[in-house]
Amino acid sequence: MAEEWTMSEIVARSGVSASALRFYEERGLIAAHRSPTNRRTYGRHTLRRLAVIRAAQAVGLSLGEIAAALAHVPLDRPVSRQEWEELSASWRAQLELRIRALTQLRDGLTGCIGCGCLSQTKCPLWNPEDRLAAQGPGPRILDAVVELEEGAEPRS
Repeated sequence: MAEEWTMSEIVARSGVSASALRFYEERGLIAAHRSPTNRRTYGRHTLRRLAVIRAAQAVGLSLGEIAAALAHVPLDRPVSRQEWEELSASWRAQLELRIRALTQLRDGLTGCIGCGCLSQTKCPLWNPEDRLAAQGPGPRILDAVVELEEGAEPRS
């Protein structure tokens, strides 16, 4: 059997808290085994899977997105180099969208935050002549960015 590590060893080595390990396990992102004394143990390969999870979270992916991406990678072995390359390539488009949205927000911050709040009748950056009012109430622009990130078609 592959080398098994206790929860405390995985916590110490990975920097992921015990509560996060249990949470990831509940969500099917990692798998634990039970020792004869009923303590959780993890295969050493769990360290790589945790590194992938943390990298994905660091770039803003949700746990749902991460779980979907890892669904085809068996829990009983490490994520391979090829699998990592495929995972990271599949996240590239989402990251590009976020980078563009943040760049637009940064560049327009002094004149408008892009909220679509309709508090100004003229917003030269995001809402000239209050054209977003026809789309309904609320933060229309931010809603569209969130929808793009979640893979939905943006409202026009």
